[in-house]
Amino acid sequence: MKQIAAAFVKAQRSFAPALKTNTNPHFRSKYVALDGCIEAVIDALNTNGIALLQPAHECADGVMVETLFLHESGETLSGGRLHVPAAKQDPQGYGSALTYARRYSLMAACGIAPEDDDGNAASRKPAKAANAPISPLDGAQDRVPPEELEVLRELAADVVDLCQKVSPEAAQMKVDEANLDNDQKAALWDLLKPNSAVRSALKKVTEARRMKAAA
Repeated sequence: MKQIAAAFVKAQRSFAPALKTNTNPHFRSKYVALDGCIEAVIDALNTNGIALLQPAHECADGVMVETLFLHESGETLSGGRLHVPAAKQDPQGYGSALTYARRYSLMAACGIAPEDDDGNAASRKPAKAANAPISPLDGAQDRVPPEELEVLRELAADVVDLCQKVSPEAAQMKVDEANLDNDQKAALWDLLKPNSAVRSALKKVTEARRMKAAA
């Protein structure tokens, strides 16, 4: 592991931020895509003699991806395996889960985080915690434009369906991929108010994530 460890440290010094360049058309918010994550690290890795591999492993209810670094010396370094349940048991569901798993597995293994591509770091808003708990606010639905609220109603229905038929983790993944801002999160949480069991399950998922990140 000596050669790949030294090479990886050198490569990491040159990693670029994973920029949020793609736009969610429903909420006009930006997110980082898989290609943006790869572009942030691939040149630095290759320059230091490291190839990037992301093999998929057998998994019954979704996908399991491993981010693997292969050094020209033959040494390898694994970033571990990430399991992501498929929101739906069809090609689209598995494809979405695979892209999600590859993106987050790569960012975790390389130690990079998504950043806004605003061209002005000094004016950037404080970063929000990725899995911060959502709290209902008075009049939350009134703060969201009608066209966005309609999309949020559809999202709420999907979240309930996923939570009940697949898993709370799959439901939370659906919320994550929507890349909601604070007002949209609050409105969604308010829309889920009649489904207290679903809200409770989502809270447990975010709390488990937070505990895992702190471990």
